[in-house]
Amino acid sequence: MTPAIESPTTAVEFYEPSKDKSLNSLFVFAHGAGAGQRHPFMTSYAKGLAERGIAVATFDFPYMEQKRKTPDRAPVLEDAFRRAVAAAAGRRDLKTAKLFIGGKSMGGRIATHLAAATTATDAPPISGVIAFGYPLAPPRSKRTGDRVTHLKTLTVPTLIVQGTRDPFGGPDEVKEAAFDGAKPPIEILPVEGGDHSFAVLKSGGRDQTAVHNEILDAVAQWIKKQR
Repeated sequence: MTPAIESPTTAVEFYEPSKDKSLNSLFVFAHGAGAGQRHPFMTSYAKGLAERGIAVATFDFPYMEQKRKTPDRAPVLEDAFRRAVAAAAGRRDLKTAKLFIGGKSMGGRIATHLAAATTATDAPPISGVIAFGYPLAPPRSKRTGDRVTHLKTLTVPTLIVQGTRDPFGGPDEVKEAAFDGAKPPIEILPVEGGDHSFAVLKSGGRDQTAVHNEILDAVAQWIKKQR
């Protein structure tokens, strides 16, 4: 990981890609609602993708930088995300042809907001979106807000990695909500036995490290096949 570079709203941290496995791609990776860019989930996936040849940039949303517990409203989050993308993609020594955006939970949802609003004239263009644990609905409560309509309008290739035990909604629930009456370019990667952070039960007989690597391999392969 290289030193942070300051943008107008946030500090972007880079994870250099493995040169011998370079996929010529940059992934701007946003954190979830409850933890910032240095949370173990974020650093482990950022390092894992970098080891597979993908340049990764992480950042903190304004409320996290300011040590507030409540996330900013969506327009503020979206603006910070755009600024982080601009700072990361504008790095002079970073030569990549493809740009991907995404994040953990809330970060992934905001990435889909940006992708749904993107146009052919946007620069740099987005090659794809990756959401790790899409927060379809808050656990143990009635669904609040509209978290699916924009998904139906996506034209950018999107990968949603979703645990089958995710209390925010499992793979089938996400697919049903996103594909209801529409055919967006969304692929869903189920994580069997995984929760919102893809943790699996020991009783299920699956090794956590193996699950982690399977997800990373699948995401890297998905990035590789995008134009």
